[in-house]
Amino acid sequence: MISLQQITYIHPNKELLFDQISLHIQQQHKIALIGNNGVGKSTLLKLIAGKIQPSSGQIHLDAKCYDVPQHYGQFNTSTVAEALGISAKLKAFYEILDGRMTDEQLQILDDDWSIEERCQKAFHYWGIEDIDLQESMSSLSGGQKTKVFLSGIMVHEPDVVLMDEPSNHLDRTGRSKLYEFITQTNLTLLIVSHDRQLLNLLNTVYELSPKGIRIYGGNYDHYVEQKKVESEALEQDIRSKEKALRKAKEVERETLERQQKLDARGKKKQEKAGLPTIVMNTLRNSAERSTAKIKDVHAEKLSHITNDLDVLRKEVSDTDRMKFGFDQSSLHKGKVLVDAKDINYTYAQSAIWNENVSFKIFSGDRYAIKGANGSGKTTLINMILGNLSPGNGTLVSAIRHAVYIDQDYSLIANSLTVFEQAAQFNSSALQEHEIKIRLVRFLFDRDTWDKPCQALSGGEKNETDAVLSYYR
Repeated sequence: MISLQQITYIHPNKELLFDQISLHIQQQHKIALIGNNGVGKSTLLKLIAGKIQPSSGQIHLDAKCYDVPQHYGQFNTSTVAEALGISAKLKAFYEILDGRMTDEQLQILDDDWSIEERCQKAFHYWGIEDIDLQESMSSLSGGQKTKVFLSGIMVHEPDVVLMDEPSNHLDRTGRSKLYEFITQTNLTLLIVSHDRQLLNLLNTVYELSPKGIRIYGGNYDHYVEQKKVESEALEQDIRSKEKALRKAKEVERETLERQQKLDARGKKKQEKAGLPTIVMNTLRNSAERSTAKIKDVHAEKLSHITNDLDVLRKEVSDTDRMKFGFDQSSLHKGKVLVDAKDINYTYAQSAIWNENVSFKIFSGDRYAIKGANGSGKTTLINMILGNLSPGNGTLVSAIRHAVYIDQDYSLIANSLTVFEQAAQFNSSALQEHEIKIRLVRFLFDRDTWDKPCQALSGGEKNETDAVLSYYR
């Protein structure tokens, strides 16, 4: 159904992402694609979807494919219908119904007379019946945008669905619907996700790494168990090789010491016997050759063991974690930072909440804002930050400084490199080496410092946001 043969992909900045990857996906398989941030999971989905082309290799797709993207910024100027790729077909459909039928419209519609009905059913299934197809995507919340693209599965009726972090912005109801869909569908699925509950609904795991793709049968929990067994076996192999290396060095030392003692005794006997100088030189050269041969034999053995050990150590998974070290707040705990009384926000000439909202935020506390997609969570945050003003009520803020990490990575300038981006946020006037130390603490090693932010994966952008919040 899907076949990738010897696929290599090189970024426009000449960075090699993966080299000669091959895989085959069979009909009705439900596959989790996992791997570290920046390894190329989203890029692989784009290659299969035909959005980008490989640097070399061949992709064969004998099926109709539809993808649910991770990011939606490119659709902010589009209507919902345009984002779903059905605007022209709907326009032709409505004009034909209105009695203005032409051959061109019939060709565009392509006998798809159920297009409107499928849209209605899909929007109902995903709980977005109130969203109009001509509505601007920019007016929707992140979760609503996700549901629009999930609706596209029923609208386009594909054979294969590619999903990139589909549960990221969904509310509880939306996630439940997504899990239900994954469980019940007979479509072929290839999904990138960090949602363990979702991953456990899939029956195969593809692990993408710089070394290629490894396939594990079973769901994510089974994969974790298999990785644990592999890790324990690898650790045992490493310990065995380390023991063999120590033993080989010990044998080499003992052998050389024994040879040196033999050479010394032989030299004394030769001197005592009064052998001619030419004979003694010949014997000395022979002894030196024997010692050199012993050294060569042991050096070769040590080299083999060391190389084997290096190979094993490279197989150890990178389990580094980001190291946060925020300073203590200068504010005393319990200070009122935000005092909101009877606030609401007006959108399209109506209040977004049925009842006005009142609350207080105290320094030192931690809060979660929960609610359905489109309920106004982001709007509330923007009012707290002062980016929006309440339509009524009062909101008094004593916040002197805030960092807002939003869904669209707005803190990040795509034109900058990772190091340049960190340096731009360097409000503490840190030296260059200090900035780089902090980047390493957030899992950005020296190979990534010159990487353009535009080339970062979604996970890497989250890590970059964390770095920037630390500098602020």
